[in-house]
Amino acid sequence: MLTGASGFIGAHCVVQLLEKGYRVRASLRNLARAESLRAIYHENTQFEEERLEFLVLDLNQDQGWTEAAQGCDFVMHVASPVPAQLPRHADELIIPAKGGTLRALKAAHEAGIKRVVLTSSVAAICYGYPPQKTAFTEADWTNLQGHNLSPYIKSKTIAEKAAWDFVKDKDLELVTVNPGGVLGPVLEKDYGTSAEIVKKMMEGALPGFPRIGFPLVDVRDVARMHLLAMETPEAAGQRFICANDYIWFDEIGQVLKTHFPAYARKIPRRKMPSWLVRIFGLFDKEVKSILNELDFRKEVSHQKAAEILKWKPRPNEEAIVATAQSLIKFGIV
Repeated sequence: MLTGASGFIGAHCVVQLLEKGYRVRASLRNLARAESLRAIYHENTQFEEERLEFLVLDLNQDQGWTEAAQGCDFVMHVASPVPAQLPRHADELIIPAKGGTLRALKAAHEAGIKRVVLTSSVAAICYGYPPQKTAFTEADWTNLQGHNLSPYIKSKTIAEKAAWDFVKDKDLELVTVNPGGVLGPVLEKDYGTSAEIVKKMMEGALPGFPRIGFPLVDVRDVARMHLLAMETPEAAGQRFICANDYIWFDEIGQVLKTHFPAYARKIPRRKMPSWLVRIFGLFDKEVKSILNELDFRKEVSHQKAAEILKWKPRPNEEAIVATAQSLIKFGIV
């Protein structure tokens, strides 16, 4: 069973699972998108119709979870609320993130499933601290007492902590995948929020580059880690950082200018001084939410995934180029 099948990461997980011959029971918020998603999966891999079924699950409702997990060997809980804009209250994200995670784990436990793979985030690892020179690892947890944490960061941290608490006294293996900033090819026009930064750059929607970045990873490598986390016996009970090297926004812009010269004039030419971004933050809630990121390079290490899962990410440049190519393909930019 896989939750969040229509999302950026979830859709790529479904494609790779079908590619490897698995039967997939995929959950959606409603079935209106089932046939269009089936067509999208067919465009990206070959599979027999009977190996894919859809059902409805709601992160906020108990109904259907236990039945959905019956007969499955594994659960991938990928679904999590990702806001298109800042919520008015953190609980708008925290409650469904934590509740959905616990519903997935409870259903898996009641169905006698051996292992759950949970999509977490580096948001649960490297926030709420002053700048540091050493790379964050899976031993680190976001400090929830840290200053000005976004609702998304809180929701991912609280949900993952709740998951580990749940499995403490149960015969249920948990593995978490903690991606960085996810780019890579979108599979449809309804692309979600992950590719938004590349879209904004290519459309000329940024006045300049703030001194902000993130540890980058290609969505195809995120999906591949989910499968490795599911299949590798030694992964049981482990967290895995799923990210490549840190990259600044202006470095992303430079890759886009090099590979897509037709868009170069729209991509910002200058960096925005951090003092100016902080002034904007006085008037704009979205800008305010990223102020803690300014001038703060958060390095993370994927050494553990390399050693246990034999996972190796593709270069950041490849992920950025694939993102832009897919945005052009679907007429998004």
